[in-house]
Amino acid sequence: MNVIEHNRQAWNRESRQGGRWSTPIAPEVIRAARSGVWTVVLTPTKTVPAAWFPELSGKAVLCLASGGGQQAPVLAAAGADVVSFDLSDEQLNKDREVAEREKLALRCVQGDMTDLSAFDSGSFDLIFHPIANVFVPDVNAVWRECYRVLRPGGHLLAGFMNPSFFLFDHDVAERTGTLVVKNRLPYVALNSENHRPAEFSHSLDDQIGGQLAAGFTVVGFYEDHWADGTSPLNRFCPVAIATRAYKQSRSRDTRAARR
Repeated sequence: MNVIEHNRQAWNRESRQGGRWSTPIAPEVIRAARSGVWTVVLTPTKTVPAAWFPELSGKAVLCLASGGGQQAPVLAAAGADVVSFDLSDEQLNKDREVAEREKLALRCVQGDMTDLSAFDSGSFDLIFHPIANVFVPDVNAVWRECYRVLRPGGHLLAGFMNPSFFLFDHDVAERTGTLVVKNRLPYVALNSENHRPAEFSHSLDDQIGGQLAAGFTVVGFYEDHWADGTSPLNRFCPVAIATRAYKQSRSRDTRAARR
């Protein structure tokens, strides 16, 4: 099974159906962002703290695997020079749709989040990466590429699922409202007959430890809930996590290397 191609087609189907993450934002959201009033999400419900963002005017921002006509257009309207990078043709088309409608300077590039070779090292001041690494088998490759394409002093804002989410059979939970432990972690869903995207759970060792191993310093953290109707697990614990990580300046890296 070619996971990348399977997930590209699966997300194209989901995008055409116009779900929550594939519905372009309204013109009034862009107008507000242009006036300095905006929010975005890395996780299902909680908005990212304003303090996690630098002054965006003129900053090079990579929206990584976050197509769908939502976050990238908002950040572009707020003044950033945005590249939207996504595997799904249809999700990128949603970003283009909003950019053309609102005359935003937003560039769309298609590709796999584990391979950012389309960009030179040190290309971006900020990477905005909402929950998406569940769709790749090797999250450490994502962190390594993010570190490479960030400029020294840049930040990575990332969202990901709480690993405990994948212990349970969510099809049964959706039908019955009952949580049934089914899966051993790490969990992999690779049914090629299924139209859903292939999914991979990742340990906190890989999600947070992987960022540290890539060279990042984690400087921010929060958890988020979703909705009881989405998963009964939401009644018992947060289902998602967000981190803010920092790539140290060259001078600090050099001093550390000399020690």
